[in-house]
Amino acid sequence: MNTLLIGKGDQQVHLNLKYANRHGLIAGATGTGKTVSLMSLAEGFSRQGVPVFITDVKGDISGLAMAGTPSEKLLQRAAQIGIEDYHNEANPVVLWDLAGIQGHPLRTTISEMGPTLLSRILELNDTQSGILDIVFQLADDQGLLLLDLDDLRAMLALVAEERKEVSAKYGLISAQSLAAIQRSVLGLERDGGKDFFGEPALQLDDLMRTNLQGRGIINLLAANKLILTPRLYSSFLLWLLSELFENLPEVGDPEKPKLVFFIDEAHLLFEGCPPSLLKRVEQIMRLIRSKGVGVYFCSQFPDDVPGEILGQLGNRIQHALRAYTPRDQKAVKTAAETFVPNPKLVVSEVISQLGVGEALVSMLADKGVPTMVERALIAPPRCRMGPATSEELHQVRAQSPIGGKYDHAINRESAYELLNQRRTGVATSNPTSTASDTANDGQTGQKAEEQGWFSELIFGNKRRQGLAETLSKQAARTVGSQLGKQILRGILGGMLGKSSRR
Repeated sequence: MNTLLIGKGDQQVHLNLKYANRHGLIAGATGTGKTVSLMSLAEGFSRQGVPVFITDVKGDISGLAMAGTPSEKLLQRAAQIGIEDYHNEANPVVLWDLAGIQGHPLRTTISEMGPTLLSRILELNDTQSGILDIVFQLADDQGLLLLDLDDLRAMLALVAEERKEVSAKYGLISAQSLAAIQRSVLGLERDGGKDFFGEPALQLDDLMRTNLQGRGIINLLAANKLILTPRLYSSFLLWLLSELFENLPEVGDPEKPKLVFFIDEAHLLFEGCPPSLLKRVEQIMRLIRSKGVGVYFCSQFPDDVPGEILGQLGNRIQHALRAYTPRDQKAVKTAAETFVPNPKLVVSEVISQLGVGEALVSMLADKGVPTMVERALIAPPRCRMGPATSEELHQVRAQSPIGGKYDHAINRESAYELLNQRRTGVATSNPTSTASDTANDGQTGQKAEEQGWFSELIFGNKRRQGLAETLSKQAARTVGSQLGKQILRGILGGMLGKSSRR
């Protein structure tokens, strides 16, 4: 059957794969079984040949890569739910990590991220975001690739050096705002952005693979450290959703999804999200299903997801909520109102009474209509319900089919290198000019020296008298004679360029 068995209440509850791209929600308080429900869904999709992408925030979903341990309790639950072929098995898993430590490096380029999401990561205000737009436009106009943080820093330095010229052409750029952006880039680099931005960049096809047995690959992103920088985490997810939306072809309503995307700690995706970006997320969620992608949010409270998006989540698994505080009571009410009522259940009461491994479940049935809410036991996963060890994860990574493609960074010629070449070109042209100037100065000095020697010959210096002085004295001695007068006039006339006549 083209369905996934979710669990059993009065009857078995199935998820029709035809409507799995209509998105979903897994919610509940800490310790109520959300992670186990997520793992059960993920391996169910994988067995049906559907690739999966999961963000592993706590590090406990890595057990998907390992076979579970048989136990009487699990066998009893499987029999109670009606799972006939239940046995423990591992799933095909590819490990990813933005830092490249716990999995293959997952990278994108500065250009692919774009100025809008990058401004969110850098926590820029509107003025600073406008300057970042100018930086991107300037790079485009000059044919400079922005691939990594070195490229971005080089472009910011260029704008700082030519701020007046750039301001005149693109708009006013203040030195203070530019310096603030540079400080934010430094902070992003410190938080791991240097590893995230670069090449080889992620190719979406590598997230949508199946193994030789036809099982969908489960792509597991290690996010236990990434979650410490929420802006980077949320912006990465928004970027990946945008890339899927913009690059995948339209497929309408396929028989099963091309990719299922699980987002843990979903509230981080929307905290501090500006209205323009939130509207973009809403648009993506409305349209990405026609690209064959289903998005499932995992969070504690249903209202962690904005109402505009919550209304688009057709498949719901709601674990227990504890109504201890006004915030909790409001969340219980919100959860109860989002289900199709069941006359046999008072949802607002039952939701606080659910045990671990139990949930209120509602899935889309024929024609995409939600079923009535059911109180159900969730089907146990066949993998290990706990984290894999470091040695086991190392072995999984070593057997990955794509390790050689991403594990080694590439640094090709881009803005940083080209701008450095420009500066080096100016620097090397200056010594040539200096040498030429020195040669010219030498020639000028030689001419001056020659002129000085001739001047000393004619006019003399402090130590010796020149030819003019010698002749003048000689002429003075004979000035009284007719011959002397002729000599004097002859010399003076020759020096002044005049002829002597009597």
